[in-house]
Formats: sequence, C-alpha cells, structure tokens
Amino acid sequence: MTPIEPTPPAAGDRFRPRAAREMAGMFDQVSARYDFLNRLMTLGLDEAWREIMWRQVPDDARVVVDLCTGNGVSADGLRARGRLVLGLDVSLGMLEHARATHGAGGWAPRFACADAFALPLATGTVDAMTIAFGLRNLRPRADALVEISRVLRPGGMLAVLEATAPGEGPLAPLHRLHVRYGIPLLGRLSPDPSAYHYLSRSIFEFGDGNAFEVDLEAAGFEALGARSFMFGAARLWVVTRPSGGDQELQNALRQGTRWGDLPKPRHPREVEWRFWTGFKLLLSSAIFITLIWSLRTFLELAQNAQLAPWQRSSMRVLLFAGLVVFGLRTLHLLGRFLGPPRTR
Repeated sequence: MTPIEPTPPAAGDRFRPRAAREMAGMFDQVSARYDFLNRLMTLGLDEAWREIMWRQVPDDARVVVDLCTGNGVSADGLRARGRLVLGLDVSLGMLEHARATHGAGGWAPRFACADAFALPLATGTVDAMTIAFGLRNLRPRADALVEISRVLRPGGMLAVLEATAPGEGPLAPLHRLHVRYGIPLLGRLSPDPSAYHYLSRSIFEFGDGNAFEVDLEAAGFEALGARSFMFGAARLWVVTRPSGGDQELQNALRQGTRWGDLPKPRHPREVEWRFWTGFKLLLSSAIFITLIWSLRTFLELAQNAQLAPWQRSSMRVLLFAGLVVFGLRTLHLLGRFLGPPRTR
C-alpha cells in the first residue's frame, strides 16, 4: 500500500476513532462547494455512478436510509411513491443545504443529524441503506458495519459507493498522481483546503477495497456483487444482511463471500446515448487536434506576419484558452463514454 504522508495534528485528529465532532466541523466548512468540487474530481461521472447505486435498491423497499448523506445528492434519487427516504449525516451545515435543495414536501427525503455509530433507528426497521463516498470516514469500520447491520431488517440491502486507492495497471500512476496531488490542488477552491488533504489521505487509507470486503464478510453480510468505475477510481459493493438466524450467519462466515460482477441492465436508450456521446467525443477531439495544429502553425509564422504585438498576444491567448477548454471537454467526454450511461 502507498505510504500515507504525515499531516498537521489538527487534520490528523480526523483519523481518530469515532471522530464525529471533527468530521462535522470539516464538512460544515466545505458544504457550500462540496458537490461542485466532487463533479470536478470525478469529471462529472459521480452522478452516473450514483444512479447505478440507486438501481440496486429493491422497488419494494419502503424505508431507505442514505447514510453520510451530505448535501442530499445521493438521497434525492432514492425517492419513490410510498417510500420513506431518510438522509442521515453528522454535519448540520451539509443538512441545511440538503433541506434547502430538496425540500420537505411529498415523498422528498427527510434529513436528520445522526452519528453513524449510534443511529436513532430501531433494530431491523430499514429495508435498504446506501452510502456514497462516506464509509471511509467511519472508523473503526467494523463497529460502523455492526450498527448498520443492526438497523437493517433480515434480508435488507446495503449499497456502498466509495473512492478507492490506485491498484495495479497501466493507469495506476496517473490515478495515484490525481489522488495525491490533484485532489489537494482542487481543494484550494474550497473554504477549507485541509479537508481535501484529508480526502486524499483517506482514499489511500481505505485502499483498493479488498480490506473492506473482508470487513463485510466478518460482519456477516452476503455479497450480491461489486462493480468498478473509471479504471478502479471508485467501486460499488452491494450486500445483504442474512435473513436467517445465528446458524445461517455462522454458515455465511464459514463459507466466505464471493464477489461477482453486478448485473448491468441495458436501458433501451443506452445505444442512442452511447452513439451521441461518442460523436461528441470525436468532434471535441478533432477540434482539440486542430487547435494544436493551429497554435503550432501560428507560433512558426507569427514572427514574419504583419501583426501588431497586441494581435499576436491576443491570438496566443485565444488558442491556448481553446486548447485548455477542449482538452478538458475531451477528457470529460472520454470518461463519460467509457463509464456507465445516463438514462434519465
């Protein structure tokens, strides 16, 4: 595992067991720009990943909890007629944004402040639970899974979407560079840049997800499947709480958990979405290549061209700006094309 770099004592306190106060303070500070920065860090793909997580929740689930709900972006997609959706988080600042954004009428999610290690819910009363990019903040993880298992009914489902540390493969160095340096750099746009240094370290601490699968098995959960996104930058796990008694739980522990791929249902509009995303990717790539050629040609001919200094400077700025814009757009479209489709 990649070594974790030292952090200042104040930031290090966030890694101590059951650091609810530290977590709440950190997320209160970054709540205003949290979702915006998430979009930047995931090239806008986190929404599609959440949609796949939402699809794992059974249609007949009547009480669904989105734990570590933050601004409520993961709870909103869980709403359905006849379903109670509870968004729980330790940060009041995040919950204020959630209530302001998603309202409180109809079947909108209900939000409440709660500690993940002492959930204000009766035993066996939750049909399904989702956690998006929040589980790595729960330490010790084994204790959090025990509490989650307590509130889930027998046969209840848990879906966990989490950012993971770089593993093996040709893109691992680029992934490692992004997590170690890119995330803290983007965090400078936040009111509390130290929160994104913490985010980077917490991803490395969480690892590639293998240790988490061991913890799920030790807590008695049964695997339904797992799926990776963006070459392993994030993973989704779906498990159930055993529906039998203690004997069935012991059998599950003895047999071990087998992690297969989650089913990938093909939406009728997926082919059309993939075609148009690929078309936009080709168009953006062509413009990007054309801009590279234009900039190179201009730099070669600018000295001999009869242009005023301000005209040369303006042309350079425009060409460089175009390169940056279409370079980022091409990367974004590539990530979307290779990632899960958006069907809503």
